[in-house]
Amino acid sequence: MPFTANQIAALVCGEVVGDGTITLAGFSAAQSARPGDLTFADKEKHFASAEASPAAAILVSGAFNSSKKVLIRVGDARIAMAKLLPHFFPPDHHAPGIHPTAVVAASAKIDPSAHVGPYVVVGENVAIGARTTILSGTDIGHDCEIGDDAFLHPRVVIYPRCRIGHRVALHSGVVVGADGFGYVLDEGRHLKVQQVGNVIIHDDVEISANATVDRAALDSTVIGQGTKIDNLVHIAHNVKLGQHDIIMGQVGLAGSTEVGDYSVVASQSGIAGHLKIGNHVIIQAKSGIMRDVPDKSCILGVPAVPEKQAKRQWMALAKLPDLFRRVRTLEKSLGQPSENS
Repeated sequence: MPFTANQIAALVCGEVVGDGTITLAGFSAAQSARPGDLTFADKEKHFASAEASPAAAILVSGAFNSSKKVLIRVGDARIAMAKLLPHFFPPDHHAPGIHPTAVVAASAKIDPSAHVGPYVVVGENVAIGARTTILSGTDIGHDCEIGDDAFLHPRVVIYPRCRIGHRVALHSGVVVGADGFGYVLDEGRHLKVQQVGNVIIHDDVEISANATVDRAALDSTVIGQGTKIDNLVHIAHNVKLGQHDIIMGQVGLAGSTEVGDYSVVASQSGIAGHLKIGNHVIIQAKSGIMRDVPDKSCILGVPAVPEKQAKRQWMALAKLPDLFRRVRTLEKSLGQPSENS
């Protein structure tokens, strides 16, 4: 759907510099923009590329000026872009109703405005809210609750008794509520500890493809409001994530760990069990967390330590070969050959 520059500016509380009546038919990155498109730039190098592109207008943050392009100036171009993309690329619409191939228990309560796609299985006493979309091959266990405006992509599995909030998005391959990994050693064999809890996912959570959230042993594994979880993440039993956390790809959180609000766990990090991670914490990529982390910390490494300390350690480690050579030379000069000489 085309918009004028003035209409775009109104949607993001921006200011038009140039012809506000120009029509913008699409939104593209500078390198793939076509005539009539809107593009964006938030840095000098990005602006130069955008100005040289065929795009008709540039969404900018900062005091950029152009004699070639219409500008739409906003406080933050990336935030404005996130708000505009759904206008240029509206999500697919799925008509209300239940597909004839879906298997729905008689006791399930599905809002008439919800969409239940082909080969979906809905168990006993499931409740599905208004305007929620359940796409093909999804399996929802008995006694689950799913709120309004949720979106479950194909082949999501939700085990029994889990609760999913409003506006939650679960991407393909997500598994919610599988058994936690709990065993005790009994007479030389691993005896399974039955996992009888559930998972609670609060409003506005998004979980990306092939991530797993295990059910609690007795209580609830909890994902806080607004938290976003990337692909291939494992959330173990009894974990409690706070509000608006960011959990990046290939992260693993062991059982009963708690993470505060607005914290970030970067890719391929691992967090041991029964720890408390504070609010506004940043755990950098490939870190191993072995102890509690206080609020507003930025940590790095294995085992993770404060970022500056980790970098000093790495710098010292890089100097070890030279230090070894110097020590060996010194030992030889003193007539005391080293064990490795």
